[in-house]
Amino acid sequence: MNFLELAQTRHTTKAYDQTKKIPHEQLEQLLEVLRLSPSSINIQPWRFLVAQSEQAKQNITQATQGAFAYNIPKILNASEVIIFTAKTHIDAAHLDNILSHEEQAGRFRTPEAKDAQKNTRQTYIDLYRSQNMIDSWVDNQIHIALGMLLSAAKSMHIDATAMGGFDHSMLDEVFGLKQYGLRSVVMTALGYRSTDDFNAHLPKARLSRDDVIQIF
Repeated sequence: MNFLELAQTRHTTKAYDQTKKIPHEQLEQLLEVLRLSPSSINIQPWRFLVAQSEQAKQNITQATQGAFAYNIPKILNASEVIIFTAKTHIDAAHLDNILSHEEQAGRFRTPEAKDAQKNTRQTYIDLYRSQNMIDSWVDNQIHIALGMLLSAAKSMHIDATAMGGFDHSMLDEVFGLKQYGLRSVVMTALGYRSTDDFNAHLPKARLSRDDVIQIF
């Protein structure tokens, strides 16, 4: 399946078969895709929490009560639910860690190249902070990773549902994210659709090419 076919056939799963679990090897591949996701200036401002146990998934549902209750069956019946969290502070320790990994990977041919990368990254972070845009910029990076996961899952014939319908403050409290310097951004259920997944049989509907694409 080429990427266009993947985009043409992927759909948001509305119901999962609780009896079907993602094989360990495939799950590990998906998690590696997340780790390798691109981000602006390679900032990697994330941590991906994998809810696999029934208790962990039950805990998530505390943040999907009331208006978000429609997501409860997806969470409970999915094989895994991944919580995409963002760092609340891009601090010096995180920046040094990135720089260290880049150096170990051999990305710097000279000490000057390393210093240039460090200074460039700090310049952009300072800019976004001064414009009060740091959180929105970080969230944009998180959604790049989300897109990577959704596409990778489809390529492996694994169903997925991106979910923004939850109480972020409640989820952060349930998992104590604040104490780790994290905040929840979005979630994704992963698994295999059940026969109750009505969306699997509906045609894909998108605006026309002329509505969304303009070539200059």
